[in-house]
Amino acid sequence: MPGKIILTGDRPTGRLHIGHYVGSLRNRVAIQNAGGYEKMFVFIADAQALTDNFDNPEKVRQNIIEVALDYLSVGLDPDKVTLFIQSQIPQLTELTFYYMNLVTVARLQRNPTVKTEIALRGFNAEGEEQAFGSGLPVGFFCYPISQAADITAFKATDVPVGEDQKPMIEQTVEIVRAFNRIYGETLVEPKAVLPSNAACLRLPGTDGKAKMSKSLGNCIYLAESADEMHKKVMSMYTDPQHINVSDPGHIEGNTVFTYLDAFCRDEHFGLYWPEYANLDELKAHYQRGGLGDVKCKKFLEKILNEELEPIRARRKEYEKDIPAVYDILKKGSEVAEAAAQATLDDVKKAMQIDYFNDRALIEEQARRFTSI
Repeated sequence: MPGKIILTGDRPTGRLHIGHYVGSLRNRVAIQNAGGYEKMFVFIADAQALTDNFDNPEKVRQNIIEVALDYLSVGLDPDKVTLFIQSQIPQLTELTFYYMNLVTVARLQRNPTVKTEIALRGFNAEGEEQAFGSGLPVGFFCYPISQAADITAFKATDVPVGEDQKPMIEQTVEIVRAFNRIYGETLVEPKAVLPSNAACLRLPGTDGKAKMSKSLGNCIYLAESADEMHKKVMSMYTDPQHINVSDPGHIEGNTVFTYLDAFCRDEHFGLYWPEYANLDELKAHYQRGGLGDVKCKKFLEKILNEELEPIRARRKEYEKDIPAVYDILKKGSEVAEAAAQATLDDVKKAMQIDYFNDRALIEEQARRFTSI
């Protein structure tokens, strides 16, 4: 068995935001810096992004560099981590094809991510109900299988993800177990690595109504300026019943306090708000009344700027030499392709379809026909 191998990635459908950061990116950097692993792969999942952006490839193409810049700016180090582009690894497509035989249509339909998409696409452009899943591209329908290929191709043992990706890891485990049962022990079973801070599992959007999402326009992007972020923080959803400063406030469902749970540390109070020793004291004051939302938002803004300013600075440096960023991705893709080919060789040998490498088979067939 190999040592610990880390694999994770993101779809290039837009710039990455602080939901990605607390949900996975920050954890990836911590894992990278802590060491204790054999290899670490981080990839840009452009092929998967094309499954539901097939009519807009330019969007995916342009966002490749945005995601790469976000990776580098948060602190992922290409000397320690292999950064690559999914579509440049053809072995992943072949593995996906073989794994399709290990998953039933019914099982894919039960996958929460696929179920959601089927529900969303249950009506055609005229608003008429369609047959179950008929509006779903086959590529997206097979997304969980493709993700299993990504994970197993690099023999990943640990996959840092957000909570919403747990069903995908569970399906990968099922595929690994099915393959190993049928063909013998070949693939490595992965496990999901989730953020330890519960607030980071599903960071809500600034509107407080849903998960942070590019399409809903409720994101704070890693790349945006302090001025842009100021506007978003000041317009954040809080407690609609907290009309007057003297009113008792509610922290449940209050976006500002959810963000503070995700980003705030005790030392921030000494730096920015010494009236309180920790977040619990601040929450208690807000709940009993006498504390305004604007003060809480200004405190949050200072914390976010402390976290994001080094990221902004690193990004500006990498933006000065974009060809060098593409070179990092090219070199990483070459390393990743070699690793994926080694796994594909193991898979084809286990499935007994490595015909030209199987000298015993060739010699057996030769004896068979010469004896006729």
